[in-house]
Amino acid sequence: MKKARILFGVALMFTLFSCGNGTKCYYGSDFGIVPGTGEDMTQEFALAFETIKAECKGEIPARLLIDSGEYDFYPDSALVREYYVSNHDQDNPKRVAVALEGMKNFTLENLPTHTGSEYANLMMNGRMLPVAMVECENCTLKGIAVDTRVPQITQVEVLENAGGYITYRIAPYVNYRVDNGRLVVYGSNWEFVPGWGIAFEGDTKHIIYTTSDIGVGTSGVEEVEPYVVRAPWNDARLVPGSVIAMRSYARPTPGIFVTECKNTSLLNSRVFYAEGMGLLAQMSENITLDGFRVSLRDNERYFTTQADATHFSGCKGKITSVNGFYEGMMDDAINVHGTYLRVVERIDDNTLVGRYMHGQAYGFYWGGAGDSVQFVRSDIMEITEGNRVVEIAPFDKEQLAGCKEFKIKFEKPLPADIANGKYGIENLEWTPEVYFAGNTIRNNRARGALFSTPKKTLVENNTFDHTSGTAILLCGDCNGWFETGACRDVVIRNNRFINALTSMFQFTNGIISIYPEIPDLASQTKYFHGGNGKGVVIENNIFETFDAPIVYAKSLDGLVFRGNKVVQNNDFAPFHWNRYRFLFDKVTNVTIENNEFCNGFDEQKDVMYRY
Repeated sequence: MKKARILFGVALMFTLFSCGNGTKCYYGSDFGIVPGTGEDMTQEFALAFETIKAECKGEIPARLLIDSGEYDFYPDSALVREYYVSNHDQDNPKRVAVALEGMKNFTLENLPTHTGSEYANLMMNGRMLPVAMVECENCTLKGIAVDTRVPQITQVEVLENAGGYITYRIAPYVNYRVDNGRLVVYGSNWEFVPGWGIAFEGDTKHIIYTTSDIGVGTSGVEEVEPYVVRAPWNDARLVPGSVIAMRSYARPTPGIFVTECKNTSLLNSRVFYAEGMGLLAQMSENITLDGFRVSLRDNERYFTTQADATHFSGCKGKITSVNGFYEGMMDDAINVHGTYLRVVERIDDNTLVGRYMHGQAYGFYWGGAGDSVQFVRSDIMEITEGNRVVEIAPFDKEQLAGCKEFKIKFEKPLPADIANGKYGIENLEWTPEVYFAGNTIRNNRARGALFSTPKKTLVENNTFDHTSGTAILLCGDCNGWFETGACRDVVIRNNRFINALTSMFQFTNGIISIYPEIPDLASQTKYFHGGNGKGVVIENNIFETFDAPIVYAKSLDGLVFRGNKVVQNNDFAPFHWNRYRFLFDKVTNVTIENNEFCNGFDEQKDVMYRY
């Protein structure tokens, strides 16, 4: 029946409808794209895209309107692609549901119908990459949602905690079995034993105070009754009613993957669940998110994505993220950075070999001829010299896909000691301006927002509500994550911060933490962040906190903290090791003025300079 429908669709002369302004409208139903059938829709979407490409040739703007409701996709019928995705597991090939490849001037848009759904919901039935946008230009997703029928995160509710045992109820969507005392969870093309978890308060969905990542009771278990398990598990913090999101650290695919695209927009679209980032964009120019949400599907789930809600790796132009809503992630709401290559060989005075170092970041485009770069000493994180790329080519492979090393020829001679294992290369061409405004971030693991770009970054009118770790992080790391780079012009204003720092995670030394990874700070003679007369300005924000730390900064030239209000509450017991409002490690040109501290401010006691 389905094949007949496809053949019939191919034989049709597809009707084009004018949408105005020279845009042509196509309707999903003409291609067999119909919600609620439970049948796989991969080929129907592929047929629609190929037809539009052939008829419009990227010159005539086109819209594909699909009805609201649910569209199913299955791994056995999926498109098979080799995609190297930054900050994800490189477990190629990927199984892809919807692939927009080489599309231009195109919009995939939800058409609200009588179903009552606000979105066109793309439902995965197994481990898959839901949406890929590859080498597209002027393309938009509007009213599109991504979800998975059986998420890889296993949610359980604590029923009883006594005598070194916890009895918990497994959520009804989970497929599981008890195998030799181990709780094995599985889907159509995956299975594992959860090893870690995040604990949520049952009523508020806040992450439980001072829990961070916890071990979970999935070994030595016994099934009390269907979907109720008793396990040896000691953790007094997990009172009855607590909800645990049990998981692994796998992140095979994002919900939406954008690579080597230009002028991409995601409007009123949503990710309910992804086994990686909600959105991962890499090596793309100009990205706009307006009304993008990574949020809970219903009152049953407490989690959304396995990692960040949105993540931008090696992008340029401008990233605009406004009016968004991000909750329940297993990592941050947004992370913007590039990728350092490490210099591993000096071939001659102008040529070297640079290597991708992190196991989740390699195999994709890093830069091209004409790109401006700079070198950084990884042990002291000092920028030593700028240069320009003349030629670049894969070095360890013949093709770009999957390569880890590049042979790069530069315009100017290189430092003599460039290959001593301490130098990284940052591509300054692929660094974006960022505007992050009007967003809500709540009840997530790790941190709220991360920015590592030398271009202007404006963070305003956002609400950071129980981010568990630091609310805003400015980082830079050429030693572990290899995520660039120094921030030169950051303004953080008119935001509200509510009870950050309820748990300890990496880089969480203050509600706002400016924390480049510098192994040998004592030997550093220059500052990493700031230094151009702008630095970091934090103004007119409200900080509601139960603990002491407000701002931590390391290796920063230029910090202004003014016009802010700090409100102390008793929602939790203070526990953070940092007892200073402001703790500065190698920081200069600091202004703290015209702020309101409800419990008073004593510069002698509340501000500490080290180094």
